Amino acid sequence: MSSPSVSRFYQRWLSAAPDRAAKADELAQLSLAQIDLVHYLQKEAENGLPLVRSMRRLRNLLVCTLIRRDLEGKANLAEVVETMTRFADFAIQQHMAELHAEMVAAHGQPIGRDSGTPQEMLVLAMGKQGGGELNVSSDIDLIFVYPEDGDTAAGPGQRSLSNHEFFVRLGKKLIAALSEITEDGYTFRVDMALRPNGNSGPLAASMGMVENYLIVQGREWERYAWVKARAVTGRAEDIAALDGIVRPFCFRRYLDFGVIDAIRNMHAQIRAEVNRQERLHPDRSNNVKLGRGGIREIEFLAQVFQLIRGGRDAALRDRSTRTTLRIIAEKGLLSHAIVYQLLASYTFLRNLEHRLQYLDDAQTHTLPANDADRQTVAEMMGLPDVATLLAQLDAHRQFVAGQFDEMFSDKTETGENDIELQSSNECADPDNREAMVARFSALGFDDPEGGTKRLIATWQAPRLQSLPEASRNRLQGLINTALPLIVQAAAESSGGNQLATLGRLLDFLEAIARRSAYLSLLTEYPHTLARVIRMVHASGWAAQFLSQHPILLDELLDDRVRNAVFDPVALAADIDKQLAACPGDTERQMDILREIHHAQLFHLLAQDLAGDLTVEKLADYLSALADTIVAATIKAVWQTVATRHREVPLFTVIAYGKLGGKELGYVSDLDVIFLYDDPDQDAPAQYAKLAQRFITWMTSHTSAGILFDIDTALRPDGASGMLVSSVSSFEKYQSNSAWVWEHQALTRARYCAGDLAIGQRFEQIREAVLRKERPADGPLRQEVLAMRKRMIDAKPNTSALFDLKQDRGGMIDIEFIVQFLVLQHAAAYPQLTANFGNIALLHMCADLGLIDTGLAASVADAYRKYRKLQHQLRLQGQDLARIDPALVEAHAAHVRALWQAIFGADVAS
Repeated sequence: MSSPSVSRFYQRWLSAAPDRAAKADELAQLSLAQIDLVHYLQKEAENGLPLVRSMRRLRNLLVCTLIRRDLEGKANLAEVVETMTRFADFAIQQHMAELHAEMVAAHGQPIGRDSGTPQEMLVLAMGKQGGGELNVSSDIDLIFVYPEDGDTAAGPGQRSLSNHEFFVRLGKKLIAALSEITEDGYTFRVDMALRPNGNSGPLAASMGMVENYLIVQGREWERYAWVKARAVTGRAEDIAALDGIVRPFCFRRYLDFGVIDAIRNMHAQIRAEVNRQERLHPDRSNNVKLGRGGIREIEFLAQVFQLIRGGRDAALRDRSTRTTLRIIAEKGLLSHAIVYQLLASYTFLRNLEHRLQYLDDAQTHTLPANDADRQTVAEMMGLPDVATLLAQLDAHRQFVAGQFDEMFSDKTETGENDIELQSSNECADPDNREAMVARFSALGFDDPEGGTKRLIATWQAPRLQSLPEASRNRLQGLINTALPLIVQAAAESSGGNQLATLGRLLDFLEAIARRSAYLSLLTEYPHTLARVIRMVHASGWAAQFLSQHPILLDELLDDRVRNAVFDPVALAADIDKQLAACPGDTERQMDILREIHHAQLFHLLAQDLAGDLTVEKLADYLSALADTIVAATIKAVWQTVATRHREVPLFTVIAYGKLGGKELGYVSDLDVIFLYDDPDQDAPAQYAKLAQRFITWMTSHTSAGILFDIDTALRPDGASGMLVSSVSSFEKYQSNSAWVWEHQALTRARYCAGDLAIGQRFEQIREAVLRKERPADGPLRQEVLAMRKRMIDAKPNTSALFDLKQDRGGMIDIEFIVQFLVLQHAAAYPQLTANFGNIALLHMCADLGLIDTGLAASVADAYRKYRKLQHQLRLQGQDLARIDPALVEAHAAHVRALWQAIFGADVAS
């Protein structure tokens, strides 16, 4: 703590009038961030002072009281910046109200040409005022916008003006009211340079002009500036309309990693100017705002995440640097430790900046030239001497600069893993085939000719012909860097081969080549390219999936893709939160569901390829993920049914097939039926509408892809039946009309999403149907054999390979065996109706003495092996799960033996 008397501005203000000490004493007892500014303005105007004078006097009182509270240790940084921001907003609003009324009295009310409604000017606070973090001696950056062109409705004795002229004059009057120096000083200096076209542009711009300017001429640095834009005046509907224009300009709907290079270039220009100033004026060194490791670098670090991700994550659109840094930590984009230190450095630098300004109320950001003032600043910071101040300042700046460099250093210049933009150009010239072959040979490719042919095909691909030079250079650098990594990936793993991996990677790079943001991501984060290569080497399907959804590159930036633990409860909450952020926007909500599903799928894929998951555990997770997506979609779709008769639908989705048995794969369809239990007369129509829209939301191809294909063929009466069924009609159908194959399907059915009570009622019906008495000599055996024969006839395998799913001794035979055993014996052994999966049910049947124990174990092993092989083939992009019969002959023989023991007949005969 130190005395406010060290501030020369405070001493001058205090000594200029005898009543000021008492005012400061009274106000210094209060936290200034929430004081009643109207009350204190009225007190300053008690002697009939005009607004421009009383506002200036209030400003000086507030600044001096802040100096006192801050230096005495009563106010923290938050109070200082919030007080100054609130006062700046207040001053603008008070002056605008007075000046607008004066202008209307002289010229009439401005009226919108199209709307015919009165117009008000929006004063946009930019910079630190926009972010709620204004300095004590800062100028304020403003932009003036009015909604529509038109004219004022002039009455008798009034001179009509165009709306443009009206608001330009109003803007000039506001600037003068705030910034002209009078006997009381000034309220705020005003800077208008951030407006469209800068100082050469009109002082006030219509909303239409702003929109056109941002779309046609808006530059990268203006995105950075407009993130902070906050309307201080104006009607709510006009503010919302302007926000609708500015938001898409600042925040792209894709992940915009190109902004890293843009901010890097902007920062380089700022640093060059600061360096020039410091060379010309060595006494002005140590610029805590713009210098190396200064406040601006922390602001850039916060805003780069906003500009990259703010289009997809509304939480990252906050205007405050401090709040944004905390959100960045919460989302795991930077570690909590790094953000904690950045906030500590930000607080130190901002406090120091304020103390530099406290000396003379000057807008300065550099340490003073003379030793006495430097010592005073050190004491204001609570430090014993200048050397200690400089040591602490240097430590904070070193940390900030290190973080800044890690984010913004040019990855195309140095470092063993960095992207080589200009090296090895022989691999970018299709006409120099010999040089390409030599390059592949030198790298250790086992097929240099094949690699060369494939790379030439990429460079000659139509979509690459009109690529901008910057993108082509980036692509060239990525390919140069990738080639040795492909050789390394092949050497480190037994599966896959170099040429296949090269082809997959080049297909992927071709797919993203016209999306410069993705090329930027891979260039800025070279380790991500290495992860992509390892992934596409391991799996052809993964390569296709990544090419279809390149936004998933973001998931490879750090280790969260490997370390993420699937949590359906947290996932459901996150989906609800994201969907709630865009109510009524069906297209965006559909994309959110797809993006979240794809990201979760990608996490599981990465863990799968790394060997962290068994096939069974993966299927459990994929099934739980599908359940979560189905539940969220039902909830969201119901909100779009305008005629809905209740807030929560009495409606349930029942899962069959792979989803029902929790054996879902990466690209499995969802076999579902829809049940409701609602006495309302409109219920059938409402729930039919809900089911139809649910299918549309699931199956539609949007810019983010597709969720799932939906199959509802297992509903009562199949394709000719109603899309939704009441619980009572479903029970009646299953008891009296269902075919045996429908009861077979029921063995794998379960509640998926929706009303839980209906799900429980379904389970009761299911158990009752499965546990019905079926005589050993009844039709069940022949019905199952007939259905199996129809399936074989429908999908004959004419190849020499063994079809893991369809062929005799394969997966469907095992599933039919289990379904028969359940239907035949559940009346005597009701525990068989539990949906435990085929392997567990085989062992259960053996334990009950229904089948041979050794054979049951062998068939269970076969099923596990088939699923693993099928999964491996799917990962390599093969649609049909067919392999050399010799690889599974023993397994298939065991399955056929159990089939023979149970049915005593070969289906094919």
